[in-house]
Amino acid sequence: MLTILHRIPAFLGLQRSIFGLLCMVILVGMGERMAERFLPIYLIALGGSVVSVGLLNAMDNLLSALYSFPGAYLSDRLGTKRALLIFNIVAMFGFLIVILIPSWQAVLIGAVFFLSWSAISLPATMSLIFRVLPKNKQTMGVSMHSLVRRVPMALGPILGGLCIVTWGETSGVRMAFVFALILAIVAIVLQQKLIEEVKSNAIGDQCRLAPEKNPLKLLSLMKPSLKRLLVADILVRFCEQIPYAFVVIWCMKVIEQPVTALQFGFLTSIEMATAVLVYIPVAYLADRSTKKPFVVITFFFFTLFPLVLMYCRSFEWLVLAFMLRGLKEFGEPTRKALIMDLAPDDCKAGMFGLYYLIRDVFVSIAAFGGAFLWQISPETNFFIAFLFGVAGTFGFTLMGKDFT
Repeated sequence: MLTILHRIPAFLGLQRSIFGLLCMVILVGMGERMAERFLPIYLIALGGSVVSVGLLNAMDNLLSALYSFPGAYLSDRLGTKRALLIFNIVAMFGFLIVILIPSWQAVLIGAVFFLSWSAISLPATMSLIFRVLPKNKQTMGVSMHSLVRRVPMALGPILGGLCIVTWGETSGVRMAFVFALILAIVAIVLQQKLIEEVKSNAIGDQCRLAPEKNPLKLLSLMKPSLKRLLVADILVRFCEQIPYAFVVIWCMKVIEQPVTALQFGFLTSIEMATAVLVYIPVAYLADRSTKKPFVVITFFFFTLFPLVLMYCRSFEWLVLAFMLRGLKEFGEPTRKALIMDLAPDDCKAGMFGLYYLIRDVFVSIAAFGGAFLWQISPETNFFIAFLFGVAGTFGFTLMGKDFT
């Protein structure tokens, strides 16, 4: 029995630094998700318009793009531990702005700091996983990170919904940000205690000593196979982000039988629970076979969600739609691992950051455009998103390459 218990952490790739990283992801993510998922409702309650909701979603994608490459550079320059400390402090500053200033304009200003946390920290996170874990555990490490990220995604909206039920749509969201600030402080303490700076190999040392500042130089090193994945990913993310900010409005304000904030929190939990169930078995298989089929499957689920959501008009049917949405995470860790596989060995964090920089700049346009499609009709928004998903999925199926 003890032997089995000893083997479980090794099977899951749970080394000390990885455990510290996962603690940080849970704590910061829990606070973030308690409030972030209800920001469209909060903006409207404070007097913001539908366009402000679209602007918030566009900012999320654009800032994720603009911060991903600097995040990669700082990770290579300062090391994972110090870089993550800086990123957490930046997010806390954004939380404080929303807590202290109850206006929709303040939400947009604060979002500049806290919405970018996941994107700016992701290159450092991936770099740490690929430095610490052996080759046959790297997809598992990425999957554990993705799995643990879903814990706050699942529980955070429920707790945020309880805050809204208790204190109302405006005060409840602000209280959720107070909890987010407290959890971020705890995360910093654990992160600095558990995460160890990892010395890289000789190739990695060269990159660490002189990380590339110019994204155009890195772009010239991007393999054609990675470029094809990037183009397909952009189209599929159009499918996701065109309706993303309006899903909560559709569920709580538009459909014939609207759900409550707490019910919407449960829908999000169902989505995340579905994702969690598939992560580990898919990671185990992907580490021992080709990655492309898993990426194609996840693109397929991305594509189906807006089409299915369009026909869901009650809580019972929304449960099925959000289960489908959870299945879109089927091959997401595998896709991230494939990016790292296809990136040059001497600057994996930088290439990962460049990939997200390019992808999210384009996707931010779609996220903002989703507001104008929504003004035409919600159905128009959902159907156009579906068409982009079809284009990305078929494109990668036909032209995408695997790592060899």
